Amino acid sequence: MNSAGFPPETVPLQGKYEGFHGQPGGSAGVQYTTVSVPPEPPRDHIIWSLCCLFYSNPFCLGLAALIFSIKARDRKVVGDMEGARRYGSTARCLNILASALVSIMVLIMFITACVLASQIYELLNSRYRG
Repeated sequence: MNSAGFPPETVPLQGKYEGFHGQPGGSAGVQYTTVSVPPEPPRDHIIWSLCCLFYSNPFCLGLAALIFSIKARDRKVVGDMEGARRYGSTARCLNILASALVSIMVLIMFITACVLASQIYELLNSRYRG
C-alpha cells in the first residue's frame, strides 16, 4: 500500500552488511539529530501580584510586586528577556514576602483567638462553679 506521490523504499531484507546492524546499505557514518528548543520566556507573575494586591497587601508589597510584574511584561513584549527576567524575579520575591507576612499574621491572629477563647471559657467556668 503505497501513498500517492511517495516512492517506495528499497531496503534489502537479506544479505551481508558491512556496517553496523540496523543500518542498511553499509554506511558507517554516525547520524546526529539536533533539536533546537526555544528557551522558556521569563514569567511575570502578574496573577500572583494581583492576588497579593487585593487580598494581602502588607506594607504595600502587593502593589510593588504588581508594578514589577507589569514592568516584566513590558520588557518581555519589547524583547528584552534579561530585563524581563530581572523584573519577574523581583516581583516573585516581593510576592513571596507578602504571602509569608500575611500567613504569619493570620497564624498569630488564630493562635491569639484560641488563647483568648480558652481564657474566657476558664473564666466563665470558674464563676459558675463557685
